[in-house]
Amino acid sequence: MMTIQWVALDWGTTNLNAYAIGERGQILDRVHNAQGMSRLEPREFEPALLHAIGPWLDEDRIMPVLACGMVGAQQGWLEVPYSETPCLPVSPETAVSVPVNDRRLAVRIVPGVCQRQPNDVMRGEETQIAGYLAQHPDFDGVFCLPGTHSKWVQIVNGEIRSFTTFMTGELFGLLTQHSVLRFCTKDPGWDDAAFLEAVETAMSDPGGLAAKLFSMRSCALLSGTPSETLRAHLSGLLIGSEIAAMRKMWRASDVVIIGDRENARLYQSALASFDITPLIYDDAQAIIQGLRSVAMAAIHAAEPA
Repeated sequence: MMTIQWVALDWGTTNLNAYAIGERGQILDRVHNAQGMSRLEPREFEPALLHAIGPWLDEDRIMPVLACGMVGAQQGWLEVPYSETPCLPVSPETAVSVPVNDRRLAVRIVPGVCQRQPNDVMRGEETQIAGYLAQHPDFDGVFCLPGTHSKWVQIVNGEIRSFTTFMTGELFGLLTQHSVLRFCTKDPGWDDAAFLEAVETAMSDPGGLAAKLFSMRSCALLSGTPSETLRAHLSGLLIGSEIAAMRKMWRASDVVIIGDRENARLYQSALASFDITPLIYDDAQAIIQGLRSVAMAAIHAAEPA
């Protein structure tokens, strides 16, 4: 049986993703659960972690655990101050140790990144970016990180120079669950053609988004447009408005998308309709590679002189 060398944590607002990492950086085991930051008080993080990774721990060994994401936010386990742009996405020197009760754990959290002009913040995405740059150190370009709060990040000489956050995923959830549009988008089906048509519509007139949203309700009432078509149309309008705002950025640079498979596919197809061919990079591998330098520094520091 292969030995677990360290543990990577992607601990967000909603979910915890934990990865047991072997000697060559391979994933030996993984845990996914809904014990995200929003469900936990600070005193509950260590028990939640032990519940998730307990089977990976050895009584005679201290396990390095490296974490990123909202676990380091003000409402998380331990608030870790942001690094400020321009900055390296992740640096071993900025990781902060977390006091723990279980002697088998050595937990460190990497900071997020903040931007002062205009004000913006991220936690977790910087680690994904660091993971890609660890494999492609000469990359200068743009990262698109879709999700609840999508990020567009400009990289120059290995540093995060600027970024912009969009509440695209959260808006989609709010509109389909709590607005008048919930009645006409309740079907979980999908229509790729409707999605791309809406992307093009939003790109051509991003300022008319609010009116276009209500027109979906009218289409359902007056034309009987199917729910799956309108759901895809809504997604296309929101994503199209987002990429319209970032047009100057992605027109002038190479683009890498890091995110879950379905979100990455949607952004890739939206950009492809404008002759942009972004690369998709696996989000789990990005997290692991991004935390690896911090993990190696922690392991070497623990070795006898």
